[in-house]
Amino acid sequence: MREVAVLGIGQTKVEEQWDKSLRELAGEAVLAALNDAHLSAVDAIYVGNMMSGSANKQQHLGAYIADWVGMRYAEALRIEAACSSGAAAFRNAVIAVASGALDSAIAVGVEKMTDSPGHEITAELATAADADYEVDQGLSFVAINALIMRRYLYEFGWKKDDFAPFSINAHANAVYNPFARFHEPLDEKGYQRAPMVADPINLMDASPMGDGSAAAVIVPVERIYRQPGVPLIKVAGSAGCTDTIAVHDRRDPLWLMGAERSAHKAYEQAGIGPEDIDVFELHDAFSIMAALSLEAAGFAERGQGPRLALDGEIRPNGRIPIATRGGLKARGHPVGATGMYQIVEVVQQLRGECGETQVPGAKIGMAQNIGGSGSNIFAHIFKAE
Repeated sequence: MREVAVLGIGQTKVEEQWDKSLRELAGEAVLAALNDAHLSAVDAIYVGNMMSGSANKQQHLGAYIADWVGMRYAEALRIEAACSSGAAAFRNAVIAVASGALDSAIAVGVEKMTDSPGHEITAELATAADADYEVDQGLSFVAINALIMRRYLYEFGWKKDDFAPFSINAHANAVYNPFARFHEPLDEKGYQRAPMVADPINLMDASPMGDGSAAAVIVPVERIYRQPGVPLIKVAGSAGCTDTIAVHDRRDPLWLMGAERSAHKAYEQAGIGPEDIDVFELHDAFSIMAALSLEAAGFAERGQGPRLALDGEIRPNGRIPIATRGGLKARGHPVGATGMYQIVEVVQQLRGECGETQVPGAKIGMAQNIGGSGSNIFAHIFKAE
């Protein structure tokens, strides 16, 4: 396998994009990434998307987007892995280029959610759970996470308000991200006043839906002309792992085995450990998932994820910065695009392009994208050289 790197990135603002179609959203990010890479076309397009068939009445996204961006003869296909569809598309692009089958590829994640009524989107999100043993028993996706969080509070003795710093940090960072959905800071009182969604998850524990798209161009390192002073962003590790789709089938419902295994596979490929990661864009769809991800990826002991947040270690100047551009909580969570937003944001950090939320001296970053309630997880590690 040959070394590959991210040559170009692009993204749209996450918001209610009533005036743009699904193809326009995806095309905007694709063309921005190509422009950033100084390319006009690539060999293949891999599209990460979860719900276009139901929310937008459009399938066959590979040809749909390739045609729109002027690459109608390129290889193109859609990849679905629930909320981890974006990172799944990126991994497929990496494998295709690293194997030598292709000399260039673009991975794009796209989701247009606000065209459909909220109850329909809620039902669609629940398709990432077990239809027979979770959804048919009346559980929505937020309810599943609420049960996990309730058990976590009971097992480890934390209070609900101990999770406030995860959301506060995300909103503080999103203020400086022009592509984020929310630009308002959050304080502890605002967190406490938020209405309950599914006890103990309140509105400030949950990420908002939205419309958006993000993309990255992948090429072999050998094809890149290295410009002085411009960092080369290598893909140092790429791994995926599944777990049971139903939470109750796991030996430990409070441990993300897929996150642990995908992270450690990526660490092994990159020749590093969690102590070497400078920035970690995790999947904070709910604040409980932020805590569980920090633990599974090796940054905190079991049951101690909230301690990192309470001690300020997750801020841009902390030991393990997370949600540095707002995360899912404040940047927004257009589900099929989220994994690509995470990757784009890590690349921005390693390039030194994050302004007020720049992690000082960031050279190694990791993005980890979760599908379902931990049933399909992809981890990617990047190095700036």
